[in-house]
Amino acid sequence: MSRFKDEAQGMPSQRQLRVGELLRKELSEILSRGDVRDPVLETHIVIVPEVRVSPDFKHATVLIMPLGGMDAEAVVEALGRHRKYLRGQVARRMTMKFMPDLHFRLDTRFDDDDRITQLLRKPEVARDLDDEGDDEE
Repeated sequence: MSRFKDEAQGMPSQRQLRVGELLRKELSEILSRGDVRDPVLETHIVIVPEVRVSPDFKHATVLIMPLGGMDAEAVVEALGRHRKYLRGQVARRMTMKFMPDLHFRLDTRFDDDDRITQLLRKPEVARDLDDEGDDEE
């Protein structure tokens, strides 16, 4: 059994969260300055909302979203092609014993939120939600 309850439940540790935030900050700065020479990345503004670090700090999943959501898959592929360069740039800026491998994924949380909001606004669902409120009185 683990000494720490959060790790046993799959929650990231404080150190994982801190390293993820530092990685997010550095990657955002590198991408905003335009250090990566790629035709796809030069025409898109890339937002890095979150970086999730594995418990062993060997892998970091970088959630990205191109501004406007246009050509998202092409942007993810372009970042994947330049992941070694980005890892090297981040390693020069941060003082860590080992720099995690970067894996880029599209952040779909905003799309999921919009989809759920649209579902909740449907008349059938709104009617069911109103019926639940009447039962409590």
